[in-house]
Amino acid sequence: MTSFTIFGNGNMGSAIASVVAAGGSSVEHIDSSSTGATVNGDVVVLAVPYPALKDITAQYGEQLAGKIVVDITNPLNFETFDSLVVPSDSSAAAELASALPSSKVLKAFNTNFAATLGSKTVGQNQTTVLIAGDDADAKNTLADAVKAGGVDAVDAGSLARARELEAIGFLQLTLAAGENIQWTSGFALVR
Repeated sequence: MTSFTIFGNGNMGSAIASVVAAGGSSVEHIDSSSTGATVNGDVVVLAVPYPALKDITAQYGEQLAGKIVVDITNPLNFETFDSLVVPSDSSAAAELASALPSSKVLKAFNTNFAATLGSKTVGQNQTTVLIAGDDADAKNTLADAVKAGGVDAVDAGSLARARELEAIGFLQLTLAAGENIQWTSGFALVR
């Protein structure tokens, strides 16, 4: 059984918790009002807005050493909703990995909506979590927990692929915000 600590208990944090708990993993939540909390999970999911990553790494960086840290953020410019706010040759996950050099940083869940994690489907297809990262064991740990919870998982490559995952997340969010797709839909991987 894998233990998870999830920062954030909004729609995404709750949906991810539901999936991994359904597979037998234990879950604890840390929210923005939890100061000085202890991070007990082997896998730490940062289900928070992109700007919150800086405060989390500053406050909990030492506790995250040696842990699998999952970045689900989409670093959008929420004022204009027309661009990502990280350099074109980088990603939020790459920035997080630089801030947490002793952690095994993964990018995952940013191309999923909470509703599709909850229903475990996108249209007629099983919901798929794309996982990018440089540590194969960390990716397998997350994939196994997700699959045990009834959602598919696919290795999307190295952490360098986080940039493309963030671009897909950005496109999906802008389509939903523009009411071109529903928040209960999204991109599906058909294999």
